[in-house]
Amino acid sequence: MLQSSENSFNQKAGSPAANPNAYNPVKTVTAPIDQATIGRTLVIKGEISGSEALYIDGRVEGKITMPESRVTIGRNGKVDASIQAREVVIMGKVNGNIECSDRVDIRAEGSVTGDISTVRISVEDGAGLKGGIQVRSEGKGNQQQKSAEAPKAMAAAGSA
Repeated sequence: MLQSSENSFNQKAGSPAANPNAYNPVKTVTAPIDQATIGRTLVIKGEISGSEALYIDGRVEGKITMPESRVTIGRNGKVDASIQAREVVIMGKVNGNIECSDRVDIRAEGSVTGDISTVRISVEDGAGLKGGIQVRSEGKGNQQQKSAEAPKAMAAAGSA
């Protein structure tokens, strides 16, 4: 009995309409992920700005301004530029200052020579980092500091 049901399943697999696991491409209304790529052989000198994600596997010299996007420097990427972005992932080499509104991620094979200013940072074992790091707090950090100072002031006033 088991063999006969397998045969009937294989017969159904022959027709694409009968197979529920058949590959049917999904039609999307919007593009999946907007990402520009600078390929391995490309060299760009100047300013790069935009609002979509950027993947750099080539060489860039100048300034990169992507305040609402992610900038990824691939394993073959070499960047001699200042970078301003929401998120920066480094797997290649960066010479220049980095300013992020969210997160910097330096992977094991990546290296940075320059100052970093960000809210969150991650540096894997084996990554290179030469420069200063400023980790800014978001709005919550300032409010917690002010609320911690208020009880101290009240305690000082109460003991006087």
